[in-house]
Amino acid sequence: MPSVFTKIINREIPAFIVAEDDDFIAFLDIFPLAKGHTLVIPKKETDYLFDIEDEMLGKMMAFAKRVAKAVEKSVACQRIGVAVIGLEVPHAHIHLIPLQSVEDINFSRPKLTVDKEEMKKIAGDIQSHLQ
Repeated sequence: MPSVFTKIINREIPAFIVAEDDDFIAFLDIFPLAKGHTLVIPKKETDYLFDIEDEMLGKMMAFAKRVAKAVEKSVACQRIGVAVIGLEVPHAHIHLIPLQSVEDINFSRPKLTVDKEEMKKIAGDIQSHLQ
């Protein structure tokens, strides 16, 4: 059964996509810890990040870096935090989270509610800063 992320890749369910290439896609987390919280995933469904081939994992990190730089220019923050939990969805993914403090990357905190119009604006801002 395809993961929810594979359904996003296949455009079977909507997402606020901010970047995409042949191998990866990045989209806003619908349960964000901070505005601009973005997920980076490989298009090839792989359950565990460290099962991704070395070359592809390197490319994924380079893609994530490019997206993180765009998020950083789009959302007021001191840095972009990176997290890999790997338990929520059986599809490898990297969280890019705008940070003001270390507390901003605490996954036990309540998630934000961001309306669709603001999500659309944030996604557009990130897209405009991609290089």
